[in-house]
Amino acid sequence: MLAPSKPVVLTCAMRPATSLLADGPQNIVDAIAVAAWPGAGGVVAVCAGTIHGARDVRKQHTYRLDAFSSGDAGPVGYVEEGRLRLLRNWMAAPGVPGSPSIELPAEGAAWPWVEIVTSHAGTGSRMVDSLVASGVQGIVVAGTGNGTIHHALEAALGKARLRGVKVVRATRCAQGPVIGPQGDFLADAQGLSPVKARIALQLGLLG
Repeated sequence: MLAPSKPVVLTCAMRPATSLLADGPQNIVDAIAVAAWPGAGGVVAVCAGTIHGARDVRKQHTYRLDAFSSGDAGPVGYVEEGRLRLLRNWMAAPGVPGSPSIELPAEGAAWPWVEIVTSHAGTGSRMVDSLVASGVQGIVVAGTGNGTIHHALEAALGKARLRGVKVVRATRCAQGPVIGPQGDFLADAQGLSPVKARIALQLGLLG
């Protein structure tokens, strides 16, 4: 939702402050160095000395200090002794594009109802049919490989779309976009993970 004219830096701690080798303090120092760097802009995440663009970053490990990855896009750069070593143009890695004209729900108000459905062997139409009957507004389907969807699930999603439900195709894979067939009736997640695609679809429904 932010225009990438100023830096917004997110950081984290994989170990508690009571740990013998807590990583939080160094991550904070690195994050400040990134925010203060001339030319910094957009939304990035800084962890374990690595700078990740908001669109690409995913958590890839449950507890390692270097728990995040930018996939095949690669990190924006690294923080080394308080200095940045950039690997690509800073502004080539902005956050997910948003529209400042979108009016967000008031505090306590409901956001558009969007669910994630996973394609797998033996799945059917019951999950989608239940969601549609309950009033779901959007569905992100996490397909296998290149966004492949079980035929029964795909048929149910097609019917949901005809009933006005917005449907987006993503992939369960950690890296790579979905390269869908020409004329695909399902919208493409544009390389976003299913979780990010859900948020993007919520914002789209608000707009």
